[in-house]
Amino acid sequence: MKLVIKGGLVVNPSTKLEEVTDILVEDGVIVSIGETPSDLLENADVKVIEAEGKLVVPGLIDLHVHLREPGFEHKETIETGCLAAARGGVTTMCCMPNTNPVIDNECVVEYINTMARRANGVKVLPVGAITKGLEGETLANIGKMKEHGICAISEDGKTVADAGLMKKGMSYAKPFNLPIFSHTEDRALSGGAMNAGVNAQLFGIKGIGRDAEEVIVARDIILARTTGAQLHLSHMSTKGSLDLIEMGKKVWGMTNLTAETAPHYFILDDSILGDYDSNKKMSPPLRTSEDVAAMKQALKSGIIDVIATDHAPHHYDEKNVEIEKAPFGIVGLETSFALSYTHLVKAGILTISELIEKMSYNPARIINSPSGRLEVGAPADITVIDLETPYIIDSNNFLSKGKNTPFNGMEVYGDVEVTIVDGRIVYEK
Repeated sequence: MKLVIKGGLVVNPSTKLEEVTDILVEDGVIVSIGETPSDLLENADVKVIEAEGKLVVPGLIDLHVHLREPGFEHKETIETGCLAAARGGVTTMCCMPNTNPVIDNECVVEYINTMARRANGVKVLPVGAITKGLEGETLANIGKMKEHGICAISEDGKTVADAGLMKKGMSYAKPFNLPIFSHTEDRALSGGAMNAGVNAQLFGIKGIGRDAEEVIVARDIILARTTGAQLHLSHMSTKGSLDLIEMGKKVWGMTNLTAETAPHYFILDDSILGDYDSNKKMSPPLRTSEDVAAMKQALKSGIIDVIATDHAPHHYDEKNVEIEKAPFGIVGLETSFALSYTHLVKAGILTISELIEKMSYNPARIINSPSGRLEVGAPADITVIDLETPYIIDSNNFLSKGKNTPFNGMEVYGDVEVTIVDGRIVYEK
């Protein structure tokens, strides 16, 4: 069946297109962009999605998602994660390796591939571990995992503490054209529950210093400069990290360096932890208002390339404890676009095209995906969004098993109406 998305504002960063027009889809790919012939619209075999007054963009790509399966299905499954992704307009997501068993061999990669095929059609790309068992001692079989479809390697949830081993992993990944997603946390410098500073002292909560992040950011930029490997720095939260990235990109001219942040790091600061709500506890922690302002500027200037979610679902009982005992992490798949649009585009910090570049086109380029663009011949991964009608975030309505969000009750704009993957509708409001 053919599919026509009619009369929407089509925004495509790869070609700088921003125009009210139609998109025709057939056999899973985009076959034309432009006015649709009237006889085609009247054909019974053509499904028409009326998108007048709506935004039509390349399907969102989330580079940083914890799907929890295998091993922690009480928090999330691949199926529920895919449902949440589709609800949030995400058509491709990269799932982190800190599962049980760890994604450190081709058998676990194949398991995830199989479970993803059984889900709703959202594309799930496994991220392989850098070391066996995430133990930081021996490299995993990166080549074998690449053969079975990993899109990157990472030690996310941990950091490879041994700089020599991290350098070896980078050198090994480079000929496979695999990016390294770096979890930037020196555990010898962490160990608290929120950002170290005035508010941590005020609230009586042990703090995590910004040096825990920045030491690894500096180390891994140096190693990537040495090896030439493609380094992608995950969940940036501090102004100091941004300064280091700017140095790498502008002073050293590193084209193999990219970085991401998440909505909570450019919206919230550590002053909100005064209610001791563990749904506001994440790693790295929320920083200061100055860091939030710096993050917005870095998004505008291009120092930050990508907005990801670090979607980290937890069971209610796990989060419903004292903040010091609760696990780190919040969910984000169903709220990332609306939060980003509301706080960046409506606030005048980014244009809509710049936002889509950071949520679709740039992520696609980092993982060498053909998605992330609305062009003839490209995969028909498309998201249709209502920008005009505000709504209130309500975690009770989430399709994810995880309800752990700090944004409950916030009014936002940017409600996803239709999500299409390879020409098939996987979510329709």
